[in-house]
Amino acid sequence: MTAPGVAPENDTPASDNGTPRSSRRVRHWLAGAGVTALAAVLGITLAVRDGATPACAAPPTGNTVHKGKASFYDAGRSGGTCSFPSPPADRLYVALGASEYSRAAACGSYLDVSGPKGKVRVMVMDQCGGCGPGKIDLSNEAFARIADRAQGIAPVTYRAVVNPPITGGLTFRMKSGASQYWFAVQVGNHGNPLRAVEAKGPTGGFRKAARQTDNYWTVEDGIGPGPYSIRVTDVYGQQTTATAIRMVSKQVQRSTAALVNTSPTPSASPSAPPTPTASAAPPSPTPTESVAPTTTVEALAGAAPLDSHRC
Repeated sequence: MTAPGVAPENDTPASDNGTPRSSRRVRHWLAGAGVTALAAVLGITLAVRDGATPACAAPPTGNTVHKGKASFYDAGRSGGTCSFPSPPADRLYVALGASEYSRAAACGSYLDVSGPKGKVRVMVMDQCGGCGPGKIDLSNEAFARIADRAQGIAPVTYRAVVNPPITGGLTFRMKSGASQYWFAVQVGNHGNPLRAVEAKGPTGGFRKAARQTDNYWTVEDGIGPGPYSIRVTDVYGQQTTATAIRMVSKQVQRSTAALVNTSPTPSASPSAPPTPTASAAPPSPTPTESVAPTTTVEALAGAAPLDSHRC
């Protein structure tokens, strides 16, 4: 017996109603092709829903103004898909769709979002699984700055903040399980989206780290026990190197290396995390985390022209 949607192996002259079986076979083949095409479409849809990154993906950069819609949510104490220790102190953050989240490339950057009531600066902290292009998900606190929450969804425009004011230098946080045999570091307080992270131990040259979707940068076979020099480059070509980063997991290690103009960390609160402007603070360490000694700057290069992303 032939399964539905599958052409019979042998054609006979005609069926009982006179229709040539070869014609029916063509119809079966077309139906099967239609099912295949539908499955492909569903597969794409499911991939987007599951957070897979579209082929053309890049974080918001430069002066491009994006027009779209914003909803709101509460991440609680979570640092989101970017794996930050916690939300920023002012709780002004945003989740982006897969294309703009771009496999964590947008993590730690800032957006200025304008809505019916005004403008707010937010830090990218999370991926929004249900957000398509132009759709963003703001924190409750951020949404209240630009629209009435009773609206649920509000029309907005948003753009990247290039070289946002940052308090303090870059921070580094080794992932749990990292060792001399498997290097995994998270870079924080950088302001602009990052393009590259490289690291080296006391001997040998810099090794390029691979960005992971959880916002850690890894070197699979490790680079030794440390201490490390870590070179960071943003999407605008600005580059800096921090030294004396230790292999100590779950500690936020501060440095004086910076990609953008910085102001000193207030001396009155040495244990507080680096805080950008009042409207765009980076995540702060959780109570279980300690802060390592300050590292030193090795080099700082000037900004290069903006990398353009064309699809």
